Amino acid sequence: MAKALSKAEQVARAMEGQQMTRNRWLSMPAVLFITVFGIGPLILMFIYSFLVAAPYGGVVWKFTTDAYVYFLFQADIFDGTLQFAPDFLIIYFRSFVFALITTGVCLVLGFPTAYFMATRPPSQRNWWVLLITIPFWSNLLVRTLAIMFIIRDQGLLNGFLIWIGVIDKPITLLYTDFAIVLGLLYSYLPFMVLPLYSSLEKFDFRLVEAGFDLYATRRRVLWRIIIPIARPGIIAGCLLVFIPALGAYVTPLILGGGKHLMIGDLIAQQFGSGRNWPLGSAQAFILMAAVLVALYFYVRNTSGKVTHGH
Repeated sequence: MAKALSKAEQVARAMEGQQMTRNRWLSMPAVLFITVFGIGPLILMFIYSFLVAAPYGGVVWKFTTDAYVYFLFQADIFDGTLQFAPDFLIIYFRSFVFALITTGVCLVLGFPTAYFMATRPPSQRNWWVLLITIPFWSNLLVRTLAIMFIIRDQGLLNGFLIWIGVIDKPITLLYTDFAIVLGLLYSYLPFMVLPLYSSLEKFDFRLVEAGFDLYATRRRVLWRIIIPIARPGIIAGCLLVFIPALGAYVTPLILGGGKHLMIGDLIAQQFGSGRNWPLGSAQAFILMAAVLVALYFYVRNTSGKVTHGH
């Protein structure tokens, strides 16, 4: 009997090994694609960040850490001494602030929207999801230009406010911080709504009725029942909004008019008009490191809460 069992175990292990081998071969195309077009460029940029910038773009294959040094310091044109220059830090700080504001406003607007969608009859929910995804049918550049035409001095918004008598002359909204945040909000709000809707769609609303039966207030039901269950969707939505908003390029370029640089525009300038590929690569990796560190502490502090909430 023991020998029969051992033979059965051997056959099962052999079949399991064959299945694992087959799965590895099936995953090879995806792994190869990610390596060539994802990890490969990152490795190349990492190498470029430690090289010397060529006069007209490109790099000189000579090792140096000047790109990381010049991120915080600037060499004096006379004696070459390094002086602290916070210009890049200011742009990074502005980008983080804009991304945080965008994420917060998207959460405030997206949560009730997702809750409304999840409480509709099942036959209507797909239509609401379709309405949320309609903006993705057009290019981001087209959507950003549409916002520019709406909020410019002679745009629809100022024209309407003048027509109803709220203002006497146009309000300058374009090329301001407000315009950038508005563009980011419009671009990334669906990224907040859809994960929240995915979490709330599976929510058993009998728990809400039970909370009311136990004399809980609406605020208590929201904070003790709905939000803890929807927390995975909240975390996913915040990440999906914060990360792309932090590195946005088109929106601040068009709606900010080049006056309010964000990280994406700064890095693009280094590879374009600045012709300093090592500095652009270093700025990109500094941004990546900052995002990874922030995500690590965020997930570390919220994973326990999610487990406790369930």
